[in-house]
Amino acid sequence: MLPGKASDPGRTGGDNRLFVEAVLWIARIGAPWRDLPEEFGPWNSVYVRFARWSRSAVWERVFSELAKDADFEQVLLDSTIVRAHPHAAWARTKTVRKRPGDRAED
Repeated sequence: MLPGKASDPGRTGGDNRLFVEAVLWIARIGAPWRDLPEEFGPWNSVYVRFARWSRSAVWERVFSELAKDADFEQVLLDSTIVRAHPHAAWARTKTVRKRPGDRAED
């Protein structure tokens, strides 16, 4: 089902399992591509392969095949499970500073 097999024309893909794990890591963590750990290979190569698979509808075929045997009895998703991007913690907030002599409003 995945491109890059020895029987496919053109260059054979690298480790498909490692590539899919890299894409799942990005999806799970919500990090930008540049933050992909080195163990998955160069981030740009992973991104280019991901984009190529997206254009050729590989992901659609994979997900439609997986959806045929879906068992959603144990699926639960709410906002407490969804993680924010690691850089979100450093977002600047606007603070209002009180100067000495400002009166408190009633």
